[in-house]
Amino acid sequence: MFTVTQLAEKIGGEVVGDGSIVITGIAPADGARSGDLTFAEKDSYLAAAEASEASAILVPAGFNSATKVLIRVENARVATAKVLPLFFPPETQAAGIHPSAVIDATAVIDATATVGPHCIIGAGVRVGQHSVLMGGNHIGRGSQIGDDVCLHPNVVIYERTQIGNRVSIHSGTVIGSDGYGYVFDQGKHRKMLQVGYVIIHDDVEIGANTAIDRGALGPTIIGQGTKIDNLVHVAHNVVMGRHCLIMGQVGFAGSTKLSDYVVIASQSGIAGHLKLGTQATIGAKSGVMRDVADGETVLGYPAAPDKQAKRQWIAAAQLPDALRRLKILEKRVVESIPL
Repeated sequence: MFTVTQLAEKIGGEVVGDGSIVITGIAPADGARSGDLTFAEKDSYLAAAEASEASAILVPAGFNSATKVLIRVENARVATAKVLPLFFPPETQAAGIHPSAVIDATAVIDATATVGPHCIIGAGVRVGQHSVLMGGNHIGRGSQIGDDVCLHPNVVIYERTQIGNRVSIHSGTVIGSDGYGYVFDQGKHRKMLQVGYVIIHDDVEIGANTAIDRGALGPTIIGQGTKIDNLVHVAHNVVMGRHCLIMGQVGFAGSTKLSDYVVIASQSGIAGHLKLGTQATIGAKSGVMRDVADGETVLGYPAAPDKQAKRQWIAAAQLPDALRRLKILEKRVVESIPL
């Protein structure tokens, strides 16, 4: 628990009201109880927070309340992200190797790392300081895992994968599986061996049941700070820049390149060998078939610039009425022509 003043000091906020009030938790306004901190980003949210039982409210600068203690911050959502770990600290894992783990004699596991039940670690693998393999993880030969990495249960890492520091990969995800490569030869599809690997840079988070294929020859690369949601497929030799956001059920074909700060909304498909520019944004359920320029937003299938796509949608919605009016005009024209 913390006083309001202590919380404000930790997040760089300003207290308005009684800073000695003790805060024991954090909750949304509709579920807040006495002792809870809640947050409000706009006036309607502030009204709901004031009507709740919450003891204090995180608000942006300029907000006031006659009934509640406030902590004013520059950005209430960012401040909430900073507060949450104070009340919900990450689970700590005891360093050591579970007796059921199978580890090759040539693997190097840092003494501060945790290797959970039924993990299999191949030849030449390195696991860095304070990294955690929670259980059921298979780490292929020659893979490198940095410091403070967390592999949730049943994550599979194929051979020669390189994972940086502070990376989190959630359950069921597979890193480094074969890319989808075949050539047609004498009436059948001959497999093209995928002999590349995957590089995941620092501070990446990858959701559950995602598949990132290794490169056909060189690497598939996930850039620093990029966050990938659940159920995403990244094909061979895709290169993602820094701090991209990839939402659920997005699929990438091979060799597409993303610059920094690209945002791709759910259920979009990105064709192969494209370039998405810095701060490009792809709307939900879009089919991207061409390069996207820096800062451009595209929508739809096939994806088009956002304003153009919206005009097309409005026009399509008007088609039934336009057809009805066209039939009326056709009838009038026919009736006006003498037999």
